[in-house]
Amino acid sequence: MDFYLNNRNWKYHFLVVAVVIVAVSLLYTNSLVKKLAHEEAKKVELWAIGLKSLDTNPNQDIALIQRIMEDNETIPMIIADENDSIIAHRNINYTDNQEDKVVSRELIKMKNENHSITIELINGKNYIYYDDSNILKRLAWYPFIQLGAIITFIVIAFLAFSFSKSAEQNRVWVGMSKETAHQLGTPISSLMAWMELMKLGSPSPTMVEEMSKDVTRLEVIAERFSKIGSKPILKPQNLHEILDVSIEYLKKRTSDKIEFIFTHTDLKNELVPLNKELFSWVIENLTKNAVDAMEGKGELRFSITEGKEKIVLDIKDTGKGIAKGQFKTVFKPGYTSKKRGWGLGLSLAKRIIENYHSGKIFIASSELGKGTVFRIILPIN
Repeated sequence: MDFYLNNRNWKYHFLVVAVVIVAVSLLYTNSLVKKLAHEEAKKVELWAIGLKSLDTNPNQDIALIQRIMEDNETIPMIIADENDSIIAHRNINYTDNQEDKVVSRELIKMKNENHSITIELINGKNYIYYDDSNILKRLAWYPFIQLGAIITFIVIAFLAFSFSKSAEQNRVWVGMSKETAHQLGTPISSLMAWMELMKLGSPSPTMVEEMSKDVTRLEVIAERFSKIGSKPILKPQNLHEILDVSIEYLKKRTSDKIEFIFTHTDLKNELVPLNKELFSWVIENLTKNAVDAMEGKGELRFSITEGKEKIVLDIKDTGKGIAKGQFKTVFKPGYTSKKRGWGLGLSLAKRIIENYHSGKIFIASSELGKGTVFRIILPIN
């Protein structure tokens, strides 16, 4: 449940950030467009002042006025009289023999958009009609192009993220189903064998005891799976005793060529907040991985040390080792180096230790061909 809530919250946060980016971008670009439009309007006003100055005082030095007029190389402008007769125009593109038609069409457009300045002359009025420059028009469209690009990116990122999470969830579900079958397989097979023996004669006390152990094993498995997805209750547990029980159980079901070694210092804090069923599951998964890495032959060492407000458990094997680039990858769902594995054991171990016990699990060291050390750190309080 936590996974889905976090996933949904992540999507909401991503959407909020995207909306903020789009809003800020649009506001900033719109501000630039307004400033540029204002600057272009001022240039046209200078044009109008220059033309009026020439009309009222034709004998003045016109060098500055010509400079102002020549500097405009971007703003489309048309000068017309009171009868809409075109006197001059600037920065309007047209093809051969299309000048009058194009300029007249542009004049109608500029009048409709009400971009004009009146020039009071001695003998009447002239009007300067103008339009936004091509640069300003492109800049005005830029926020929408940017918005489209951002939306496209968000959609692609969202789909990629959803596909990745969906694929990961599928791997988890497939792995969980296989893990369930694997966990149940051994005790169920044993019970079936005991039942066949019972059909041949009366059950002996030893037979009943072993069947009881298999039933207890089924209860433990059911308890483990029932705790996945919900916050388990942690109780003060003796870590040394839990490891002893787990190691004894695993030794009987592992090759005789695997040597189990358990070392520890005298602990000031014997009790650690744990969920016994889930923590023993972690030990089993790490042990099985170590046995597979050693191919059924080698040394498996468990060691406990006590630090400041924490307990450190190292599980060291003499197997084939793990490349440094895969130290984090091994904990992802679906990762496995075995041809017939399903890659869920270490993922479950990480979830149990870090999400449920507020601890840490990682590869402390590994050397190809020599072995690997998995480290679990648990808080004492």
